[in-house]
Formats: sequence, structure tokens, C-alpha cells
Amino acid sequence: MNGERVLEYAASKFNVASISMSESQKKVIVGMSGGVDSSVSAYLLLQQGYKVEGLFMKNWEEDDGEEYCTAAADLADAQAVCDKLGIELHTVNFAAEYWDNVFELFLEEYKAGRTPNPDILCNKEIKFKAFLEFAAEDLGADYIATGHYVRRADVDGKSQLLRGLDGNKDQSYFLYTLSHEQIAQSLFPVGELEKPQVRKIAEELDLITAKKKDSTGICFIGERKFRDFLGRYLPAQPGKILTVDGEEIGTHQGLMYHTLGQRKGLGIGGTKEGSEDPWYVVDKDVENNILIVAQGHDHPRLMSVGLIAQQLHWVNRETAAGHPALHGENPLSPDRYPLHRYRAG
Repeated sequence: MNGERVLEYAASKFNVASISMSESQKKVIVGMSGGVDSSVSAYLLLQQGYKVEGLFMKNWEEDDGEEYCTAAADLADAQAVCDKLGIELHTVNFAAEYWDNVFELFLEEYKAGRTPNPDILCNKEIKFKAFLEFAAEDLGADYIATGHYVRRADVDGKSQLLRGLDGNKDQSYFLYTLSHEQIAQSLFPVGELEKPQVRKIAEELDLITAKKKDSTGICFIGERKFRDFLGRYLPAQPGKILTVDGEEIGTHQGLMYHTLGQRKGLGIGGTKEGSEDPWYVVDKDVENNILIVAQGHDHPRLMSVGLIAQQLHWVNRETAAGHPALHGENPLSPDRYPLHRYRAG
């Protein structure tokens, strides 16, 4: 597909023709990260007739020197894209909100022996709360927009979140905590496209972000040597590595550095019986600071017959109304129900 056809296709998928005159006068603030997805999102919104402005969020106070200091470069890229598209770029610092509402909880999860996903909380507390409120109250926005690979559908007066068209880039999991109200105030222009198409659009527009690699680091913190970074905030506590049979076979440098199912980085080899099968983390005894491992990818301790779910977020409130988690003296606490008792339909 040549460049012109890619742009036409993108416009048609984002439903340019259907926008009403009143809708076209509405103001959208795009979260500009300095990446290709938000860059193309801003372009598509302009094509649809919205009044578009960008907002760059600085949510982490850099402390790593030049090696990991990417905020300044990202801001420069975001500014270059906005200049190219002819839109204004605002900046805001949410570092305090990020620390209080995301990062401290991130550390608490590690202390509890779990492996958190900070992007989920970051989206809930920063991108679709602090950003949304700032855009509406301070910048007069009718909508915000991001470069997430998800789609929005309005059904019976309610806005619903759908998976992105690109199955390899779908980010609906990271936005599962959003409410109908938050979704209704958000637009996701690249959700109907696949990543190669997004890059092609950026190339045709000669945007500086066209070939910029995707970010894979912690939300707003970026890519860095994670073990060293985490060690600054949580003191390492070395402990024993035991097999499922109780045999001590090594020492770990801290439970926070390991997650269930992990294979690499354990620092242990085969057994004295000669087996060279790899070892896997199967449990963490937080109280006694013990890492428990099993050998072989088909070990029974690596298999599960169910799960314990917490922090449930009901998308369909009517269906959820009859579930026992919503009733009793203390509804929704704890949010723990065996898999065989309740399955997503």
C-alpha cells in the first residue's frame, strides 16, 4: 500500500466523514509522549476536524544522568511533531502525583513478594485521571486522546473499551480499570490501525518519530538497569534458594528480583545427579525470605488449576450485580473468588 493510500485508509478507519459539525468544533488534548503512536494520533484527529493541542507530561524527576535521561529528548521530539502539524504543545509536571499514587504502591507490591504492573496503575491515576482532569479544567478540553492500541464503541449510551485491531499491539489489558465515564471522554485514533500502518503514516508525513523505537520501560520512568534501580528504593535482602523438596541449592540477592515462572538469572546450574534441566521459580516465602524453585519445564509445581483474582473491575455492572462479591456486610472485600466459581463470559 503506497503512502497516499495508507493515509486514505487511516482516515476512513477513523471515520472522518461521519463527524458532525458540532463535534468537529470540539477540542481534543493529545497526550504527546514523543513517540510515533501519539504523533500519528494527533494527525488523525486534525484530519477529522477536531481542534487539536498536545500535552507533554513529565512524571518522573530524572536522577540517572545522561544514560537514562530521556524526558528532554522526548519533549524535543513531541515539540518537533507539534510544530510540524501546526498545533500548540503544553507541558505539565505530574511527578508528585506519580510518586504518591503509582510508584509508592509499586514498591509496596514488591515488598509483598508480588510482581506489579505499574502501567495499569499509571493509566488509572495519571493518564486517565490527572491528565484528564487537567485537560478538561485547565485547557478546556472536550476529549483527551492517547496513542493506545484500543478502540472505543458507544453502545446504548455507554462507552465501551474494545481490543485494538492489531493483536500484537493490543493494550486493552493495560486500560482495564477505566470507567465508562473515562472512556467516554477519551479517543484512541490508532486503535483501528496496525503498527506498520502507523509508522507508514509517520514516514509519509516526515515526522521525526517515524522510526523511533517503542518504549519498553516502566511507565514514565523508562528503560534502565532495573535491578540497580529497584535497589535504590528497596534494600536487598539475600536469602536461601530451596528446591520444592527443601534442599538448599543457592542464595538469592532479594525476592523482589524474582517472579513466578522465572528461569533466567537464578545463578544455579544442574543437580548432583547430573540433570541439566533449567530451574524455575515456583514460589516465594516472603515471611522467611526463601525463594523456592523446581527443575524442568514440565514440573507439576509449574502447573495451575485455578487462580485468585483481586482488584476486580466490573465492565458490565448489570451482569455483576448478582455476583456475591457485591453483596454482604463488606462487599468487594476481599475480591477473591476461585476460578471454578466465576468465569468471564
